[in-house]
Amino acid sequence: MLIRYWPPFTELEKVRRQIDRAFEQITDTIEHQPEANWRPSIELKDQTDRLILKAYLPGIEPKDLDIQVTQDSVSLAGERRCEPQDEKLGYYYTEFLYGKFHRVLNLPVPIINDQVHADFTNGVLTLTLPKVVEARDKVVKLNLAEVLDTPKNPALEGNS
Repeated sequence: MLIRYWPPFTELEKVRRQIDRAFEQITDTIEHQPEANWRPSIELKDQTDRLILKAYLPGIEPKDLDIQVTQDSVSLAGERRCEPQDEKLGYYYTEFLYGKFHRVLNLPVPIINDQVHADFTNGVLTLTLPKVVEARDKVVKLNLAEVLDTPKNPALEGNS
């Protein structure tokens, strides 16, 4: 009788690599769609009573932006338009990304979406998102004197 050693972790590694390849193919397909050429850089900062969301959108006109805010997410969509070109003159080199973009950011806490304030200065969109009162950090002071003055449980004292 022939006994063979079966390496289970090697088989699991093969399956993991196949799954990774499948996800890479899916993301490559999504990233190369003409309607989703690029994604703006964003920054989300937590302050005590509000969140501050900044999006870096150079070269985009405010009329080309679509901003939608719900209690738990922010959707940014828009388009960076390519400048009209002269037929005789063209680019030697460009790294600028043009076209449409769409980003949805899920927020870590609920916000009051009808009180959002927006500012668009120098290509930076700043959204001030006030938190729902229940989501704000509440500080509760504990009175240890009351805890120490409470009578001890007699059932527990006998076990000591």
